[in-house]
Amino acid sequence: MSADDPLGLNRAALPRLAPALRPAVDPAALRTRVVHFGPGAFHRAHQAMYTEQAAARTGEPWGITAVAPRSAGTVRALRDQDCLYSLTERRPDGHRTRVVGSVVGALAMGPDADAVDALLADPEVTVVTLTVTEKGYHRSASTGGLDLTAGPVAADLVAGPDGPLTTVVGRLAAGLAARMRAGAPPIAVVSCDNMAGNGAALSRAVHDFVRASTWPDRSRILDRTAEAVVFPATVVDRIVPATGEADLATAAAALGVRDALAVTGEPYRQWVLQDSFTAPRPPWELDGALFVPDVAPYQLTKLRLLNGSHSALAHLGLAAGLTTIAETLATDWGERLVRALCAEVAPTLPAGGPDPVAYADDLVVRFRNPAMRHLLRQIGSDASLKITERWLPALRELRSRSASTPAGPVTPVLELALAGWAHGTRRAAASSDPAAETLAACWGSATRPAETVRALLRVLGATDLADDDSLTAAVADRLPALDAGRVEI
Repeated sequence: MSADDPLGLNRAALPRLAPALRPAVDPAALRTRVVHFGPGAFHRAHQAMYTEQAAARTGEPWGITAVAPRSAGTVRALRDQDCLYSLTERRPDGHRTRVVGSVVGALAMGPDADAVDALLADPEVTVVTLTVTEKGYHRSASTGGLDLTAGPVAADLVAGPDGPLTTVVGRLAAGLAARMRAGAPPIAVVSCDNMAGNGAALSRAVHDFVRASTWPDRSRILDRTAEAVVFPATVVDRIVPATGEADLATAAAALGVRDALAVTGEPYRQWVLQDSFTAPRPPWELDGALFVPDVAPYQLTKLRLLNGSHSALAHLGLAAGLTTIAETLATDWGERLVRALCAEVAPTLPAGGPDPVAYADDLVVRFRNPAMRHLLRQIGSDASLKITERWLPALRELRSRSASTPAGPVTPVLELALAGWAHGTRRAAASSDPAAETLAACWGSATRPAETVRALLRVLGATDLADDDSLTAAVADRLPALDAGRVEI
């Protein structure tokens, strides 16, 4: 497909589309004022949507240039389609497709390095956003800062700002340094990656890179960066499945033209941002984004209620022989599980976040959507890494709080969830977990179910929970029903 392909999606095709299918803005009226690293499906279904609506509702020319750190194919596909693509919302009452027009440029980070740096130094560009996954930050597991020994980072530091930089952190640091040297106005660098404290993590990585560089003016750059660059923390939420052939066919049928970059998503989306911007930004709040003093309560609510419920549904649904989240919600226990887990965990959440009861209502609606085929096995993957964040801190807090009460610790839903996870660790071959073999071996070395649970928790590094006899016994007591395919709440 190319930009003049009469059968493909591009600007020339827009007049032939029904008005409801066209972008909310005229792409030709936009200019690059936002640079985004990582133009994958999530960005195109999330931040790009908010930015398009901000431009449409204000008439301000908020356009995005997307920078692909690795995928030259994505850049070619965007350019071939004049950076247009469609989003199909998977709704229970029928799909809704529309073309999005907020992306106005596409660059490959390596081959187009000069153009990327020029945009980062451009006074008109006042916002940089990123969706590069946690791996893209090259954080040290021991310090939380930039891992200066990582091969790509070390290579970037040797290459210098004019060399072939391959990491997003290196390219961003070099571009911001050029901006600081030019005396350009303030800018916001907004991490939209799914990790706690993402703004602080990105800020530290960039500062660590500059500090470790051989640039003679690095001290002045660090001082100027502290004055002119902010790194707001954010929480992003929308389920965006990988695009398959059926999705491409759905988009083509709706549009009447081919779209090689079609994305799909659930109707729900959320964006919470720390209100620390000092430079002009798109008024994303016009499309529902929240600007708050502290995103931590929202981050923890998402982690413990949404992600925690997701994992619980996945492991218990798999034990019951189910395949998707929607199938699990259709059982007589799925909705009760979500609401019960949210109620149990709610006391561990800080004030200032969303209402847990209303949040649980939203989760039930989202998870029940039959148009979203969200696979339990996908959600349950890498569980030894996920549940240590999603369940165990809340479990510790709740059991510690109630240990001195006459009834003792009462955490039945988290115990049931742990039993669902434990049940699925028996067979290493059926698991994608990095600790799968170690976990499966726990079943052969113990004589009693409670001892197996104890060994499994030790693999997670949760020695304190493994030594809690009442917890391991309660989890073990749940296993016979799960072995029979029954989930009892």
